[in-house]
Amino acid sequence: MSMFCFQCEQTAQPNGCTVQGVCGKTAPVANLQDELTAALIGLARAMQATEVTLENVQLLKRGLFMCVTNVNFSEDRVQEFIDVINNAHNKLDANIPNFDWEELWKGHEDIVSLRSTLLLGMRGMAAYAWHAAVLGYNDPEVDAWFVKGLVEMAKDHSAEEWLGLLMEFGGINLACMALLDKANTTTYGTPVPTTVPLTVEPGPFIVVTGHDLHDLKMLLEQTDGKGVNIYTHGEMLPCHAYPELKKHPQLKGNFGTAWQNQQKEFVDVPGAFLFTTNCIMPPKEN
Repeated sequence: MSMFCFQCEQTAQPNGCTVQGVCGKTAPVANLQDELTAALIGLARAMQATEVTLENVQLLKRGLFMCVTNVNFSEDRVQEFIDVINNAHNKLDANIPNFDWEELWKGHEDIVSLRSTLLLGMRGMAAYAWHAAVLGYNDPEVDAWFVKGLVEMAKDHSAEEWLGLLMEFGGINLACMALLDKANTTTYGTPVPTTVPLTVEPGPFIVVTGHDLHDLKMLLEQTDGKGVNIYTHGEMLPCHAYPELKKHPQLKGNFGTAWQNQQKEFVDVPGAFLFTTNCIMPPKEN
């Protein structure tokens, strides 16, 4: 089975991954993510035609987030969520059709590039918005744009019109970043300069990799007083700067380097590993 994915800068070929993703994503997963994207467009169309609820907006965020590079590698999980999206769509208006996912990559190369820029940008914004939503923060303007952006994705636009949409989206994305900053700093405090040890102390430990402060917070609360040390990995390094996280004495330091080195850095390490949300790679089989 062939695939097409070019949403990261590390593709196997100059024009994208066509057999298997460098990230570890298989062709079936990549194609299901395209199908999920089409289903999300269908749900957004149905929402625009009927009603927009926060519950369904959260489905849009979660679905877009699921399609980000290094987030989900499971055919079953993606298919299950496609079914969830289609059910939500049908409850609103089953007569509104889904989008044909193959149309995402058809057309003049400039138009495909502009459409893809909006799609991939919205996937990234969904990650920000989802992390904020988990902490109880949502922005009606940002939420409304998830519906608008997906609906516009299925329309024919000139290059100038696509550029206009992208400029508008840029402003919304900035607002979403501000929302996540507010969510994080309100919940965990304002980051402060912090020295982070790079050594592993004797005793049992857990390494947390990925991109999710909320997951780390829950783990720290669960390990308080248990004699288990916690180390961050990769993009989790900045967590040491947040007062509400660094107050836990078992948060000892940082292990290893960046997310793309997980598969080689986690081999034969006598500890446990917690993979959170994005910036992950499928573990190698022992």
